[in-house]
Amino acid sequence: MKNRNLIGQLPMLAVMLLSAVVLNGCTSQEKQVLQSAQMIAPSTTVPSDYMYLIGPGDSLSVFVWNNPEVSTTVTVRPDGMISTNLVEDLKVTGQSPTEAARQIEGALSKYIKEPIVTVIVGGFIGPYSEQVRILGEATSPQTLAYRQNMTMLDVMIAVGGITDFADGNDASIIRVVGGTQKQYSVRLNDLVRDGDISANVDMLPGDILIIPEAWF
Repeated sequence: MKNRNLIGQLPMLAVMLLSAVVLNGCTSQEKQVLQSAQMIAPSTTVPSDYMYLIGPGDSLSVFVWNNPEVSTTVTVRPDGMISTNLVEDLKVTGQSPTEAARQIEGALSKYIKEPIVTVIVGGFIGPYSEQVRILGEATSPQTLAYRQNMTMLDVMIAVGGITDFADGNDASIIRVVGGTQKQYSVRLNDLVRDGDISANVDMLPGDILIIPEAWF
């Protein structure tokens, strides 16, 4: 009789063991995400202070006043470098267009007397440290280029909202503040499904939004 009881309990034991493995896997994955977040150092802590920084894939129009033969349009390489006429391998990732222009002026000054450079950005991808990442039960998880005054509602519109399996009110934002990683709770169910605008919050460059699955 004891053996029969044990056999009857095997399916339940298997389910419990499988659940433990899944939970352990989720915990390990979350730890990896959190460790990666510690390496991200966003440049903006107040949305209204945001200044765009150049990233790989951006297109730069480099205009050198009174020197059209040196002016050109280049794409920032995956290593963050650009090569222009007369100048090779300048690192511009993480710089503002103005900072990049001043750097190019310094490099060109070896060949041109007092060059005046203007840099115009196209593409607007930005460096990874400035991008907003959406993980988990979003309809379309993805990485978004940050925009000044971006809010959670803007992010939800971009990713198509949350899935039917999402535990939206248990979602959280991972953010680096003052060099320290912090986690903030957000109410996505209230915002997306109930239209509660009070649940809308500001996003910052480098934010990671994690949307867990609900346990029914």
